[in-house]
Amino acid sequence: QVQLVESGGGLVQAGDSLRLSCAASGRAFSSYSMAWFRQAPGKEREFVAAIRWSGGRTTYEDSVKGRFTISRDNAKNTVFLQMNSLKPEDTAVYYCAAGLLSWGTQTRISGYDYWGQGTQVTVSS
Repeated sequence: QVQLVESGGGLVQAGDSLRLSCAASGRAFSSYSMAWFRQAPGKEREFVAAIRWSGGRTTYEDSVKGRFTISRDNAKNTVFLQMNSLKPEDTAVYYCAAGLLSWGTQTRISGYDYWGQGTQVTVSS
C-alpha cells in the first residue's frame, strides 16, 4: 500500500514557476514508477509527466516539454514536478500517481494503482 500527498499548488501569474511535491508513505517506493496527471474543469484527466522507478527515464506530454521537469528522491520518498513558464492553460488539479507498470504504458491512467488527493494550480493571464 502506498499513500500519496501532494503539495505546492497555488495561484500564480502567467510566466511564473511552481514546484509541486508528492510525498509517499509505504514500502518499496523506489520500486514504483511515478507520474503527474492533471484535470481541468469539464475535462478528462490527462497525463503530464512520468519517471521510471530508477529515475533514469522520463516522459512528458508534448505541451509541457521544455517547461516542466519531473524528478524523484528515493531516499526521501518524494517526487517533484518543477513547472516553469506557466500558462493559463496549465490551470488544473494536479494529481500524483504511483504504479508498478511496464515502461511503455506510463502515460495511461490505468497503469497506476495509487493516487493522491490532488493540488490546485491556477495560472492567471
